[in-house]
Amino acid sequence: MRIGIISPYSLTSAGGVQVQVLGLARALSANGHETRVLAPCDGAPPQTGVTPLGASIPTFANGSIAPIAPDFACTLRTVRALRDEEFDVLHLHEPLCPGPTQTALFLNSAPMVGTWHAAGGSLAYLVPGTRWLASRIDVRAAVSADAAEMARNGVGGEYELVFNGVELDHFDDAAPKRSEAPTIAYIGRHEPRKGLTVLLESMSRLPEGVRLWVMSRGPQTEELQRRHQRDTRIEWLGRVSETEKLARMKGADVVCAPSLHGESFGVVLLEAMAARTPVVASDLPGYRNVARVGDEAVLVPPGDPAALATALAGVLSRPDRAADLVAAGRQRAEQFSMARLADIYVDMYERAIAQRAAGLA
Repeated sequence: MRIGIISPYSLTSAGGVQVQVLGLARALSANGHETRVLAPCDGAPPQTGVTPLGASIPTFANGSIAPIAPDFACTLRTVRALRDEEFDVLHLHEPLCPGPTQTALFLNSAPMVGTWHAAGGSLAYLVPGTRWLASRIDVRAAVSADAAEMARNGVGGEYELVFNGVELDHFDDAAPKRSEAPTIAYIGRHEPRKGLTVLLESMSRLPEGVRLWVMSRGPQTEELQRRHQRDTRIEWLGRVSETEKLARMKGADVVCAPSLHGESFGVVLLEAMAARTPVVASDLPGYRNVARVGDEAVLVPPGDPAALATALAGVLSRPDRAADLVAAGRQRAEQFSMARLADIYVDMYERAIAQRAAGLA
């Protein structure tokens, strides 16, 4: 089967959808399917099998800055790629996002599977014609009940629940980077909805010996660095490679995900569990798709620095509690393997092809 996977987001920018697109492409290729990814790229493509569609334009969406490419040049490159490649099936991630996924919907050149990731509302659904565009998708999927509800309210239709996958072997092969002191790792953009401000405030309630690794960047980076410049326990790492991210995640004593809202699926929780690192996170519906209270992770009320500090201190000071979280978390991560997800999608691809063929008969 010749599969085209389309991402509306730049593959050279960090993001959960991009991780899923690239990981799924690797898993499908490993299973013998000829797979190619079409997406914007701000620089060299991150792996082989990628057709870059041009640079992205940072755009505000869902409380975040999305690196999308809704420009005419990207549209032309998408049209050319779809005509040249002659895919058996297309897999569109965030199908209604402006850019190459919408272009693919207009062309309607092959059977299509669409996956909805976002939750919490989208202005894209207010644009006239989105319901008609969505109707061109043969099989619809959503990574969570919240994502399915948002799509259903916006454009109607039925959605099969899937999940976000994790490549377990990547974490098993990674060499951990450890600190001599108890260390918390944060991985995520520095923007209000991600809750980094809450985590930084909680540091004042934690013992002096505790350290914090802050990865990535965002619109709040400079402000937060100024506000907490006197706290030498905080190490600002900036944007890190995937290799370093895995090493830091695996070497930390706990991974913290303090988001306030807008999380459809807890990919960062899943990655930490795969890395065999305990997780402390906000108690959000999206995170409950992965973690269950008191089992695979410790969940606390969002936006509460005191509760977050208490939870972090409890994991850092109790090796037995940390070990229980690691064991349960790894078992949970294995249920979300990328290889298993690829098999689920192949079934959807085959159904999409059969439905399109039946409609043309």
